[in-house]
Amino acid sequence: MATLELKNVEKTYGNVDVIHGIDLSIDSGDFCVFVGPSGCGKSTLLRMIAGLESITDGEVLIEGNVVNHITAAKRGLAMVFQSYALYPHMTVRNNLSFGLENLNTPKSEIKYRVDEAARMLQIEDLLKRRPGQLSGGQRQRVAIGRAVVREPKIFLFDEPLSNLDAELRVAMRGEIASLHQRLGNTMVYVTHDQVEAMTMADKIAVLRAGRVEQYGKPLDIYNNPVNKFVAGFIGSPSMNFLEAVVTSVDSDSIVVATPEGSTVTLDSNRFATEPNQKLSIGIRANHLEVVDSDAGDFVMEVVSAEQLGGETYLYGNIGENSSFTVHLPGQVNIARGEKIGVVLRKIETQLFDLASGNSLRQQ
Repeated sequence: MATLELKNVEKTYGNVDVIHGIDLSIDSGDFCVFVGPSGCGKSTLLRMIAGLESITDGEVLIEGNVVNHITAAKRGLAMVFQSYALYPHMTVRNNLSFGLENLNTPKSEIKYRVDEAARMLQIEDLLKRRPGQLSGGQRQRVAIGRAVVREPKIFLFDEPLSNLDAELRVAMRGEIASLHQRLGNTMVYVTHDQVEAMTMADKIAVLRAGRVEQYGKPLDIYNNPVNKFVAGFIGSPSMNFLEAVVTSVDSDSIVVATPEGSTVTLDSNRFATEPNQKLSIGIRANHLEVVDSDAGDFVMEVVSAEQLGGETYLYGNIGENSSFTVHLPGQVNIARGEKIGVVLRKIETQLFDLASGNSLRQQ
């Protein structure tokens, strides 16, 4: 196990700044996930940690030691790639042992480590096969096993499940989480899938355009997003947003009004606002209730309904420009074109400044 620290890390390609002064501290044994949209710099940041990309400025520290100028092979890390990167002409056993052989590890030690990794990942029966004879999930287990046998200080995963189908991704997610529990090593995992981030991570770093927007425990980020971007990116389906303006503020309450004429009263102790301030109301799909159209905070016209048996998703519009999603447990008999009342669960509502996107929640 090892700590990992990034101090004002920057990366520039020519005149293009890709990573903008990232500061991050990952504790020993943590499972940290870098999550963000495509092009946000998460894979570049991981490759800089691994030593596969140079650092333009700043420092990467492993166990308190600066490793900027230490080669990838000597950093004590192991990386699992999206593409598996297995040698097709070698057996699984040879793929697992190849890196150790290059380090002149004793043969008895190689056999022990390979056998232990195969047992842990349940691939003992595959050791004599070649990669072309394996399924996608089996290949990914071998790729992970190749990292395990090196006994690294830190594991690095670069979108390792993106080539798998949905069902297998769920299974492999659980296997990687279980592997972390068994080994206890520090792990850094890159994904664009926020469900993977929420289900696997001890800590999440949400990236956008080469900057860390928020870093913390998954539920802390989900419940208390620092800005509208984080609120919209973390959570499935995405958070609903409605533009509004503050009409009045007193010691107990805030009254906000939306363009279509609806008003909502919220607790003023939760938010720092002022009269006439333009903002976005944020509310998650599962923090809404459906009532008669004349009894809700808003009226929503249903565009479509997804009946999934154990749950229902309603998609519609509030006013002319605000699309909205409502998630309800069980089965609901609501048809396309129907108008329903939507009630906000006030304690779960978020407010964001319209201009900056920053949360207006009281600190």
